[in-house]
Amino acid sequence: MKRVFVTVGTTRFDELVERVTSEETVQALVDRGYTELVLQVGHGSDVPGPESCSGLKVNAFRFKDSISEDIKQADLVISHAGAGSCLEALGAQKALLVVVNDKLMDNHQLELARQLHSDSHLLYCTCSTLTETLKTMDFSTLTPFLPGQPQNFAKFLDKALGVASQS
Repeated sequence: MKRVFVTVGTTRFDELVERVTSEETVQALVDRGYTELVLQVGHGSDVPGPESCSGLKVNAFRFKDSISEDIKQADLVISHAGAGSCLEALGAQKALLVVVNDKLMDNHQLELARQLHSDSHLLYCTCSTLTETLKTMDFSTLTPFLPGQPQNFAKFLDKALGVASQS
């Protein structure tokens, strides 16, 4: 059974939940062999039911103490672009597709996703390009993000957010 885990973190990102459960996106997932969709919907307005996506077994929840097990069991993680969620999925060596919320002002998430993508650690898109990205994604070109080096991640965040010191 191939599993997709979707997380919006502690935020509300209804557009991502709506897009990933849309008929067109569900079909793209089924076409790629996925059979199960696990959704962490945070403060979203909707919690999709088990029969909400034809062709996929659906399990949705708002929050858990930890989503580590959900990430570990996933074949693909689709995540908002929060640093914590990205780091946890990359640290678990999971295929990661980040969906940037392009409706946010002063969007540091986009900067983070772009930097991690340019370093070949993940793929990213927006809600409007999610379905097409799922149809064409190729994770074989990516390189692992090596966990256990928090100082490197801190430097990376500084660089991605444009606060790195000039030395």
